[in-house]
Amino acid sequence: MSEIKEFKTESKRLLDLMINSIYTNQEIFLRELISNASDAIDKYHYLSLTNSEIVKRNDYEINIELDKFNRTIKITDNGIGMTYDELNTNLGTIAKSGSLEFIKKLEEQKDQNTSEVDIIGQFGVGFYSAFMVSKLVEVRTKSPLSDKAYLFKSSGSDTYEVSEIDKNVTGTEITLYLRENVKLEDEVTENYDQYLDEYTIRRLIKKYSDYIRYPITMYITKKIPLLDSDSNPIEGEYTEIKELETLNSMIPLWKKSKKDVTDEEYNEFYQQKFNDYNDPLTHLIFNIEGNINYTALLYIPSHVPYDLYTTNYEKGLQLYTKGVFIMDKCKELLPDYLKFVKGLVDSSDLSLNISREMLQQNRILQLMSKNIEKKIISKLESYMEDDFEKYVDFFKNFGINLKFGAYENFGARKDQLKDLLIYQTVNNDKYITLKTYVENMLEDQKYIYYVSTKDKDAVSAMPQMDLFKKKGYDVILLNEDIDEFLFKVLGKYNDVELKSINQGDLSELVSEEEKQEIENLENEKQSILSALKDSLSDKVKDVVLSKRLTESDVCLVSGDGISFEMEKVLKQLPDNDEVAADKILEINPNHELFQAIEKVYNDNPDLIDLYANLLYEKSLLIEGFKLDDPIKFANQMCELMILASKK
Repeated sequence: MSEIKEFKTESKRLLDLMINSIYTNQEIFLRELISNASDAIDKYHYLSLTNSEIVKRNDYEINIELDKFNRTIKITDNGIGMTYDELNTNLGTIAKSGSLEFIKKLEEQKDQNTSEVDIIGQFGVGFYSAFMVSKLVEVRTKSPLSDKAYLFKSSGSDTYEVSEIDKNVTGTEITLYLRENVKLEDEVTENYDQYLDEYTIRRLIKKYSDYIRYPITMYITKKIPLLDSDSNPIEGEYTEIKELETLNSMIPLWKKSKKDVTDEEYNEFYQQKFNDYNDPLTHLIFNIEGNINYTALLYIPSHVPYDLYTTNYEKGLQLYTKGVFIMDKCKELLPDYLKFVKGLVDSSDLSLNISREMLQQNRILQLMSKNIEKKIISKLESYMEDDFEKYVDFFKNFGINLKFGAYENFGARKDQLKDLLIYQTVNNDKYITLKTYVENMLEDQKYIYYVSTKDKDAVSAMPQMDLFKKKGYDVILLNEDIDEFLFKVLGKYNDVELKSINQGDLSELVSEEEKQEIENLENEKQSILSALKDSLSDKVKDVVLSKRLTESDVCLVSGDGISFEMEKVLKQLPDNDEVAADKILEINPNHELFQAIEKVYNDNPDLIDLYANLLYEKSLLIEGFKLDDPIKFANQMCELMILASKK
């Protein structure tokens, strides 16, 4: 005797969406059904330990059977099975929290007529996923808590049928009758035949269910060559046999004891899992137990992925729950600056159940992300201490990411990351930390000095270096666009302020006596300085006598705020043409060039504009700026040479 029952309203809506819509991730049906089978075995095992009426067993298994002739897939487990009430509750309704949200998202995707949003892949939809590929589903089940066995049958319409059957073995058997392929003219748009292919099933189990703790078995077709009378293989002649194979690994690498796994095995896993021909630079594996329980296996690549800095690159870690693959790139688990990290997270606190879909688990993922970030930073710190040369290799590849991490959000992470920053300096070809720089500072040095440059050799020739060479102070070399922005956010390292050598007046580098001497000289030469400033009024904020120049004649420095390097970077961005640093022209009062200017000013003041412009544009070239009118500059140089020849 059978009963015809109606699905609950929410179930009808979900089934309709799954049957009548096309989704990009139909293949997850196998993951869902295998996960259900694994849960059923878990439950049986637990009850066998606590209920003396349930027979203990050690032959747990999930079996898959393909029947190409009848176009069926059969998934069988020897787990707990279902009673009559459980059958109706578990398969007849999805009235659980979160289901309405899930259905709403599916309907939104259908209304938008798009397959780009992978909604199905973000939810555990359990048994109902079977209807994405099946025109009919039959479930035969027997619970050890009931004397009767039952058959559930549905085509995914408004109703389902439940009837008693003869079944002595405890467990559940699900038979999927696959839909027919959908064709548009000569093109197959929906290929359900693929799920009858042994290779496809093996691939899907490897992808999603490789670490289910129970063996997933299937009879695999093997071709055995036929032999001639001399026991030699006959070309093209085979006989087929079926061998029962276990398709899953069962024990994940990250679940094994660390002492039982070699570095070579970790490296091999990385190469296979993340499609890299090279070994990673390093790996770290850790278990977190407490409010959130999870295991993480993370890798730092030994080279920069070719697409890391493109818009196509997707950050994120693979996400598993109890060994079952959920998604490939869970971006919530990594901050942007650590996007180069590869790896996976397996948590028992995440569920495939629809009531625990991803959007509702953001709080858990955020907590996990913070712990993962701390672990990575700790690993990098120990790496720096234990193998600094290898850390330098890492920093050359991914240092810019750490810099962005320290800079973004107004320096929210600067205290976490400042000790991971390393730089070359004028006096040291090797990379050093900010801590080492401070430890090496001379006794009378008050600041950490830095300069932006793309060429270390050119730094020594910079006019701004005059006083630093005289003092013997070291200078940090910044060679990436982000560096000056980062140093502005850092402000200081511990209690030592960071200061650019070509910004501000650097009055701390000269004695009070020298300061007073320059101030007196500025008052004395004010008319000349004013004349130069008037000539350059649309180009510079001020013209002053320099406290920093001892050998060179002239230099251009910026005022407080935006530096020259920051100006260059910002002007590369859209709608930033008006951004400009305050420019201050500094002249060495002890250089013979200043004496020449003074003579011109006294003897032929009409030439002061020519001298002023040449000084300014020479300084622009030294700072790496392009001249607005290089032809005019060249003509003025020629004009000056002609004037000199007439004297």
